[in-house]
Amino acid sequence: MAEISANVTLDCKGLSCPMPIVRTKKAMDQLEAGQVIEVLATDRGSLADMQGWAKNTGHQYLGTLEDGEVLKHYLRKSRPEELKEAANYPHIATNEELQSKLAASMDLVVLDVREPAEYAFGHIPGAVSIPLGDLEDRLSELDPEDSIHVVCRTGSRSDLACQLLAEHGFQHVSNVVPGMSAWTGPIENQ
Repeated sequence: MAEISANVTLDCKGLSCPMPIVRTKKAMDQLEAGQVIEVLATDRGSLADMQGWAKNTGHQYLGTLEDGEVLKHYLRKSRPEELKEAANYPHIATNEELQSKLAASMDLVVLDVREPAEYAFGHIPGAVSIPLGDLEDRLSELDPEDSIHVVCRTGSRSDLACQLLAEHGFQHVSNVVPGMSAWTGPIENQ
């Protein structure tokens, strides 16, 4: 493959969700339309984050190359007429609301969209693990009629997952915020 030329390189190595996206957005604001940014990241979840963020804002996700442990994400800044305001999924449940529903044995599915390693080191008991980057290909594993509460580390990836589910006809979906970063309920390890 030919070397990819970028106008700006942004180093986000060692940062985890949502910081690579936060820094990418800030750097993207400084670029001119049509310019390309290379984002260096070590967070495996950043792949789905970059793809989802670009799709939701109108910027163009060009692709990702792996260089050892470093993911090199390439995005192109769109022209102003191509941009759209980042949407937030409107149906939210707090960690406490989810804990109450689980304690009351309510019939619901907890969908954990974090990466497998994150899930392995601690997840809500009974949570279904489908990383955000795999979700679109694995929608058939979920029932569109179920009440689904989507969780990630901070609520960013789960927001993107909720939007994706809604686009595919899932009507009973809630984004759990702030997510696992502040979860005080029961935890299971693999």
